[in-house]
Amino acid sequence: MKKMGIIFGSLIFVLAAVLAVFAVAGVQKSKSLQQEMKRMDRQINKMQKTSESLEEELEALKEAKRKETAGAGQEAGTAEDAQAADTREASDQKSNGRKVAIDPGHQGPGADTGGTEPLGPGSEEMKDKFASGTQGVYTGVPEYELTLAVSMQLQEELKNRGYEVIMTREDNDTAVSNVERAQIAAKNGAQILVRIHADGSGDNSANGAMTMIPSAENPYVGQLHEESSRLGEEIINAYCQATGIKNNGVRLYDNMTGINWSTVPVTILEMGFMTNQSDDERMQDPEMQKNMVQGIADGIDAYFAAAQ
Repeated sequence: MKKMGIIFGSLIFVLAAVLAVFAVAGVQKSKSLQQEMKRMDRQINKMQKTSESLEEELEALKEAKRKETAGAGQEAGTAEDAQAADTREASDQKSNGRKVAIDPGHQGPGADTGGTEPLGPGSEEMKDKFASGTQGVYTGVPEYELTLAVSMQLQEELKNRGYEVIMTREDNDTAVSNVERAQIAAKNGAQILVRIHADGSGDNSANGAMTMIPSAENPYVGQLHEESSRLGEEIINAYCQATGIKNNGVRLYDNMTGINWSTVPVTILEMGFMTNQSDDERMQDPEMQKNMVQGIADGIDAYFAAAQ
C-alpha cells in the first residue's frame, strides 16, 4: 500500500511537472504571438504610410501632367495663331490686285440646257442658250470635261500668282448660259474674261490652237476689240510656246453670245482640235495639261504687264 502511494505520488509529481512545462510553453507561445502581432501592426502602419506617400506622388504627377498639357495647348494655340497670321500676311503680300474670270466651256448632259437668248444686248437675233460642244474622237473625252479640268488647274495656278479668280462654273452639272457667263464676270468685277474651249472639225487633219475675239465693227462690243485683241494675242502666243501646239493666231468672231455680252476684254481660247488624233491625245496628257495651264497663265501675266 505504501508502495502504491509512492507510485501515485510520483505520478502526481510528473503530471505537475508536465503541466508546468505546458503552462510555460503556453505563456511563451502567447508572448510570441503578441510579439508577432505587434510586428505585423508595425508593418501595416508602414505600408499605410507608404501607400499614402504613393498617392501623394501620384496626385503630384497628375497635377504636373495637367499643367504640362495646358501649357502645351496654350503654346500650340499661340503657334497656330502665329501661323494663321503669317498665312494671312503672305496671302496679302501675294495678291497682285488683279481679278480674272475663267469660263470653262459647255456643261454636262445632266444640266438643263433648253431655251434661247439674244445674240447681244438689244438683239432680235436669238441663239441657243447652251451649246453641246465637241468630243475627243480618239480619247472619247467630251469637251466639257476637258475644259473644266484645265480651268480648275488654271484657277489654282493664277491664285498662286496672286490673282483673284472668278469661275463661271466649277462642276459639269450646273447649267450656265452664254449670257450668264459674261454676266458672272461683270457682276464680280473681273478685269478680263478668258473662255476655255476646244475645237472640232469634219477634217481630222485640222489641228492647232487659236483665240477668238470681237471685231472693231462688232455692234455690241466693238469698243472691246483693241484690248481683247491684245489679250488674245498674248494668250495664244504664250500657250503655243509652252505646248508646242500649232499657232493658228487670233481670229475675229462676232456671232458668239458669250463675247457679245461681255463688258470687259474677252477672248475664247480654242486649245486644240479634239477631232485630230495628235491634239486630242496631247490635251489629255497630264504633263501636257500642266504646260497648257502655264502657257495660259503666262499670257495673262503678259497682258497685265503691258498695261502697267
